[in-house]
Amino acid sequence: MRKTVQQLKPYQPEEPLADLKKRLNLAKLVRLSANENPYGTSVHVNELFKTWSLNSDNRYPDGQATKLRQAVSEFLSVAPNQLVFGCGLDEVISLINRTFLMENDAVLLSTPTFSEYQLNAQIEGAISIDVPVKDDGHIDFDGLIDAITPATKLVWLCNPNNPTGTYESVALIEQFMQQVPANILVVVDEAYIDYVTGVENSSALQLQKQFSNLVVLRTFSKAYGLANLRVGFGVFPLQLAQRMQAVRLPYNLNDVSQQAALVALQDQAFIQRTVAKTVSERRKWEAFLTNQKIPFF
Repeated sequence: MRKTVQQLKPYQPEEPLADLKKRLNLAKLVRLSANENPYGTSVHVNELFKTWSLNSDNRYPDGQATKLRQAVSEFLSVAPNQLVFGCGLDEVISLINRTFLMENDAVLLSTPTFSEYQLNAQIEGAISIDVPVKDDGHIDFDGLIDAITPATKLVWLCNPNNPTGTYESVALIEQFMQQVPANILVVVDEAYIDYVTGVENSSALQLQKQFSNLVVLRTFSKAYGLANLRVGFGVFPLQLAQRMQAVRLPYNLNDVSQQAALVALQDQAFIQRTVAKTVSERRKWEAFLTNQKIPFF
């Protein structure tokens, strides 16, 4: 066994909700720890399941996710062959690390952040460099620049960040990218970008026209409410996407997940309602924490 694997601490998944309720003898339980969408998913996805035929389950799925690929490319105004789909963003994160990292490469993390970045770097034998967030929870971009060395291969930016919830403007990310050497890959994980309100053009996708070392990640697990179906994807520069496809497992996204994501994408009214409800609850929490004089990001 590889020494890097022997030293790993595995990711701790959430206990199934039904098991947790039974163990604690609770009739009702509200789980906040997994960042799941409490408002479910589009009713059109539910209708899809009611009419789904099992007649083709003996066949492999579309390995290119053609229909979903075309729909996402049109929705985001990116080229179809820039997209690399994964079984959730977890797989895409793993693919990036597997493709670009070698032993003793350095990876920069703005901490605290999503633990999967560091875990996958450890598997590849890379070294993780933690740059703590500033006192207000925002990314210390100057600190990240200062931490760059000749060994640096990859920089992870979760925006909005998990777990702090803080959002960094596209202008700040652009300034950061201008200082990052072109041979270092910068990955912006936008799993929660749908929840950014009051900001026009909030995504770093627009910066890919300027920077050939920028990757943007998205998922259907959060606002779209498809966490159980595992659909994530990365928008890569064209010259990198082809290499990523060579590493990706050939049939990693089943037909059910592909169709559900396609239907969910088409129901933007559900997304708008979900975000509106979430923002309303967010404001209540902010007011409560402010009144109680409890510091928060």
